[in-house]
Order: sequence, then structure tokens, then C-alpha cells
Amino acid sequence: MIIAIEGIDGAGKNTLVTAIRKEIGADVLAFPRYETSIHAQLAQAALHGEMGDLTESPYAMATLFALDRHGAREDLLAYAGAGDRVILLDRYVASNAAYSLARTGDPAIVGWVRDLEFGRLGLPTPDLQVLLDTPPEVAEGRAKRRAQLDATRARDAYERDGSLQERTWQAYNQLASADWAGEWMVTSEAEEIIARLTR
Repeated sequence: MIIAIEGIDGAGKNTLVTAIRKEIGADVLAFPRYETSIHAQLAQAALHGEMGDLTESPYAMATLFALDRHGAREDLLAYAGAGDRVILLDRYVASNAAYSLARTGDPAIVGWVRDLEFGRLGLPTPDLQVLLDTPPEVAEGRAKRRAQLDATRARDAYERDGSLQERTWQAYNQLASADWAGEWMVTSEAEEIIARLTR
């Protein structure tokens, strides 16, 4: 099974993924893969102002993040329909759709993201997508504290933009309400997700 944990920056995705992994022994993969993927590294550089005006194009940024995921495609396919094997994804395709919608305000872009990643790039659809229902103001406070405590976690252009985070939160809720690209649940409780996966 492929379980995608989604939410805005500072929502608590890593904490939740760690708790679920500890309980059910699932494998974990976090996107973007900054340490191993050139596409993720280029996106990161752009978000820290090192790639000129690249971040001005939602399509360019979405493509870099999509190519990062495509680099893990073969690994992900091993979990598609694999029965007892579970992988938890800290962000997946819906993050691209939500941030792209928040940046453009154009609902058509979520269809473009879906076609790009699940269609052209052949990524497997998740069995379940979980949206963390952390309010944007709470998430922003967490992201700020994280950056203060860890010099390697300096907030990027997306994380510093409170308005973008609010719009992305709204976009995520739209995707969840529509069961975009599969089934969704909205929660912040690891126990609810574990119960769902073990029933």
C-alpha cells in the first residue's frame, strides 16, 4: 500500500509519519528528496533564491518536484498492490497540486499535475491520502521554531509566505473534499490512521 501524508509546511507530517512507522513498521520516503535527487536540489536552490526567476513559474517548479518523484518511481511501484507491504510518503503528488493551485488560482492546474505525474511520468496512485488538519497559524509557528532550532532548516520562499500557506491549506481541503486522485481522510491523529490501516 502507498499512504501519502499531506499538509502545509509545519503541519507535523514528519512527526506523524514517525509515529505510524513505529507502530506498524512501514517503510518511509520523504519528498522532496533533497539529498539524492538533482531535480529536488534544483528546486531547493530556486526556493532559496539561487536560480534567478525560476520560482516565478509554477509550472517549472511543479515539473522539478514531479521529476524528483519520477526518480523514485520503480521503488514506489514495488508497493502498488503489494498486500502487506506499506510505504508512508511524507508528501506526494497532491502537494504539487495544492501548491500549484494556491500559486495560480487556476483549478485547471490540478488536472495538469495529475496528468503529468500519474499519466506521463507513470507514478502509482496512492491507496490513501491523509491531510493533516493543522491550522495554518499553528503550522507557521512550528516552521519558525524548527528553523530557529536547526540552522539546516532555514525557511524557503514558500515557507515564509504566510498567504501562500493559507491558500495551500484551502487547496488541500478542496482536493480532499473531491477525493482527488483517490481516497482521502482528514485528521491529525496517528491512532486514527493506524486503526484504518490495521482494520
